[in-house]
Amino acid sequence: MWALPPIPPLTPIRDRLPTRTFPFINYLLIISNVLVFLWEQALAESGYESIGDVLGFVPYQFNHDPIASAPTILTSMFLHGGWGHLLSNMLFLWIFGDNIEDAIGHLRYVAFYLVGGVAAALAQMAVDPGSHVPMVGASGAISAVMAGYLMLYPTAPITVLNPIFLLWFFFGIFLELPAWVVTLEFFVVNLLAAQTSALDSARHGMGGVAFFAHIGGFVAGFVLVRFFMIGRTKMVADRWRGWRPPERRRADSWDDSRNYR
Repeated sequence: MWALPPIPPLTPIRDRLPTRTFPFINYLLIISNVLVFLWEQALAESGYESIGDVLGFVPYQFNHDPIASAPTILTSMFLHGGWGHLLSNMLFLWIFGDNIEDAIGHLRYVAFYLVGGVAAALAQMAVDPGSHVPMVGASGAISAVMAGYLMLYPTAPITVLNPIFLLWFFFGIFLELPAWVVTLEFFVVNLLAAQTSALDSARHGMGGVAFFAHIGGFVAGFVLVRFFMIGRTKMVADRWRGWRPPERRRADSWDDSRNYR
């Protein structure tokens, strides 16, 4: 199963980076994921519970019959294992996806998103090619989107949930951090979890969260976003200015518009 960590140390709530165009592709992706999940739920209630086995990506099957199994790389991106899995993925996509679509363009965003998901599936398969466990979820593609955000807007302010309860009394429930802290924290958490998951799988042969898919998608997004930016102009954005009152942070801005050739 592809899933973001259920309760990550830093949970992003929103960003303050505007868009120049309406991100209709990102909204369509969110709507599509929700509708497919509702379809999954309806099938389960009618007694058909193996849709993940049919449309999920199974590394073992792909290795033995890549032509027949290739479509499941795409179909698996729109399946989810539960409400928590779906909602966490859609939250991350809603926060980071609109700005990547705005930066690289609508059609390029479709390609970027799908390429990130394919890279995620192949990365997980490379680590565990004999796995019979179906992988489902949009997390690999969303990891690519987060990496693209890191590359393009590393100092954009992101509002996160304060992970330490005692600090709520000093800094409040929400904190504002630069995007590079939030996205790199996500990558490091998944990298460490991937090592633990690999050890557990080797010892017990159990399925679980496909953390290597997250890593594969993230690396692909980080590398490829520059190519997708060729001929495009990056958005002017607010820069995170450190621990100062919100009104002062909002008053500061930076101009980092440039063409990527």
